Amino acid sequence: MMRYLLAAMLGLLAVQAPAEDREVAGVRLPATVQVPGLETPLRLNGAGVRRKFFFRIYVAALYLPQPQHDAAAILDAAPPWRMLMHFLYDEVSKEKLATAWEEGFRANLDAKAYRAVAGRLQDFIALFTTLREGDEVLLDHLPGRGVRVVIGGEEQGLIPGDDFATALLSVWLGPEPVTESLKKALLAADRSP
Repeated sequence: MMRYLLAAMLGLLAVQAPAEDREVAGVRLPATVQVPGLETPLRLNGAGVRRKFFFRIYVAALYLPQPQHDAAAILDAAPPWRMLMHFLYDEVSKEKLATAWEEGFRANLDAKAYRAVAGRLQDFIALFTTLREGDEVLLDHLPGRGVRVVIGGEEQGLIPGDDFATALLSVWLGPEPVTESLKKALLAADRSP
């Protein structure tokens, strides 16, 4: 009887144990974040490094209300989320960012879905400037409103629509993600940096 009670207590502690902050490529990622406009905090789901060739471009961290390891389930449910991008590379030009966003959307959306968000994608791209090492981008999905874009701590704008939010998140979690290794890391399938 005592063994069962002890096992139950340990199980309860494991469930209630606070998540720990993580460090990826020298970037500290808090275990939880309070997103303005959302009532409940979001938890770090997974994090990894976006690499291109041999270069580390940025650390990406996905925050969700609850841990989730199924990309399709996340995209279908369209929960509140935050994608944090902390840039590691010396400089990523506005033009390269625009090309990357365009490619990511086109790779993960059919023609009809792409047409539905294309104008808003251009509005989204217009919010960005050249990003440099140390710059941080926060993309917050506020269900029923859209995606808030914060760069360097300053709000740049809100792109309306849950459909846009899902399309944006598919850049990392869709069938043709920016990289498979980053997708796995964001889904916590791979905890290595």
